[in-house]
Amino acid sequence: MGQQVAFFEVTSANADRAQKFYAELFDWQVQADPQMGGYALVDTGAGIGGGIGPSTAPGDTGVKIYMRVDDLDAYLDRAERLGGKRLVPPTDLPGDFGRFAIFTDPDGNQVGLWA
Repeated sequence: MGQQVAFFEVTSANADRAQKFYAELFDWQVQADPQMGGYALVDTGAGIGGGIGPSTAPGDTGVKIYMRVDDLDAYLDRAERLGGKRLVPPTDLPGDFGRFAIFTDPDGNQVGLWA
């Protein structure tokens, strides 16, 4: 069995608009957290949760998936061996949400890892 999709993320230059759009379009529960810079956690009601938040750098808007893995560094190394590129090193998330990292595939698509 392969690694599971654990989380999705939508990053927008206008996070408020994106949060309202997806909440109304799909009837998702979207809860923005002022302590997280307005980043919103999303409850889809279907098992896979997500987040919708503001852009933090030029060119970082879009949609990405996060795969659940047991070893961030091992998967980043593997991605690089297969032609990917490490973008964000293993980084602690606030609270007890674990750690994440981000790489690009050979086509430049961003993919997140979550441990």
